Amino acid sequence: MTTTQILIADDQEVVRRTLRQIFEAEDDLEVVGEAADGESAVQRARELRPDVVLVDVRMPGRDGLSVTQELAGPEVADPLRVIVITTFELDEYARVALQNGACGFLLKRSGPGLLVEGVRAAVSGDMLISPQMTMRLFRQMGLPAVGGRRPTVLTDREWEIARLVAEAKTNLEIAEALGITAGTVKTHLRSIQRKLGLCNRVAIAAWAWETSAEGR
Repeated sequence: MTTTQILIADDQEVVRRTLRQIFEAEDDLEVVGEAADGESAVQRARELRPDVVLVDVRMPGRDGLSVTQELAGPEVADPLRVIVITTFELDEYARVALQNGACGFLLKRSGPGLLVEGVRAAVSGDMLISPQMTMRLFRQMGLPAVGGRRPTVLTDREWEIARLVAEAKTNLEIAEALGITAGTVKTHLRSIQRKLGLCNRVAIAAWAWETSAEGR
């Protein structure tokens, strides 16, 4: 089994310890380093080259949004996968984090399952945003709740899954709702991305909302 290596950057030791316990409870995840401020986060990330870097938004010296841009921004030749975590449910943080190259934006109060899924999504080239943030970001776009008829390009099951992604459901929640396995959900998501030319689940969610709005 390939182990995913993680660097945790957060100024609170108790948060770092809690995150380490969550990730190291999984057989395929390993915390290889920690950092307590922005500058050391950049330094440790460049030294260790972990598979995923988790950075808190508010840290001494240099904030997590700046760290994200330094490690994963559009101008970085060899970017790292960075997930931004925060206590503060601010949409502006989410927008800037994604613009700066983050491949995930999660609230610290997210359950262990979502935090683990966020790391695994980042490694697979996907993106995960805390459901609370996803729903608000889409509402700010002026898009109504997902409904409408299935676009002919997708199967009935693929459309069901796309709609649930747009409702900010995790793969596990989708699997439980539809009575299928999480692996089957991933297979359908890959098919949806291929058919629609989309790069990640956030794009799928946006497409589902927009398609539903057009079909009303």
